[in-house]
Amino acid sequence: MKKIGVCPLCGGEAVFFRLIETWEPPLRILRCVGCGFQFQDVKTEESLHWYGEGYYTGQGVYTYQDERQNKHASMAVWKARVRALKRMDKSKGEKRWLDVGCAFGGLLEGAVAFGYEPYGLEVSEYAGGYAQQIFPGRIWIGNVEDYVLPKDFFSVVSMVEVIEHLGHPLRALENIYHALQPGGVLLVQTADMDGLQARLKGSSYHYYLPGHLSYFDRHNLASALKRVGFSRVKFVGGVEFGLLPKLVKSRALFRSIWDYRHWVRIALYHMASKVTIGPWHLTSSMVMIAWK
Repeated sequence: MKKIGVCPLCGGEAVFFRLIETWEPPLRILRCVGCGFQFQDVKTEESLHWYGEGYYTGQGVYTYQDERQNKHASMAVWKARVRALKRMDKSKGEKRWLDVGCAFGGLLEGAVAFGYEPYGLEVSEYAGGYAQQIFPGRIWIGNVEDYVLPKDFFSVVSMVEVIEHLGHPLRALENIYHALQPGGVLLVQTADMDGLQARLKGSSYHYYLPGHLSYFDRHNLASALKRVGFSRVKFVGGVEFGLLPKLVKSRALFRSIWDYRHWVRIALYHMASKVTIGPWHLTSSMVMIAWK
């Protein structure tokens, strides 16, 4: 196949991979011949307007949930995540937490409950502006790819379903690495495009969205983190916390006893996400943990 691009992750040769025709205009996906990284053939600047109020209220090109609607239930997941990462945090300095893509600040409220100083970086002025009211002076509006972060400052940095929105993810990881204290930990949650779920779905996989510019797998994401300088990287199938917080969060949407049947599906998916046999990861849900 003819080279038509340069991989933003490793600098290798990229070729056309697939056309996602469920969107108008269709999404053109390129794939690196060397590392397998997939990315949208689009200018990064064109995507920034997607994260206004409409993104959270259902009026945008594509949308995301407004975490404030089920905040009490979501707090079970946020606190479970903070509890897990606090155990992994090996930094020795002041305990500071940076949530990249902090939205309305929910995860940061969980971090405060465990003794962390909260900081957030958010590209959306709509969501970030709300978070600024909760944490005055601690929420920055900007893109992690080029925002000037303080060096050796944070104990924990979280990127929950954020890195896929970036056109220059390696630059973002380098920025975060320098901002972490020695012994600090980074969490990256995104899709594993090499997982069986994504492989079977192909072009119809739900993660192919207009605002998702970068598509990793567990191999090239781990390699990128090591290339940036992280001393240790750990792949986690699914999420780094247990099943119970997920069940608690899901219950907020239930309207009858019959809705509890969904717990079976949630539990089965959670268990399947933990299964990796040789090259096969049964789902495409993953977290990557990296230590400086």
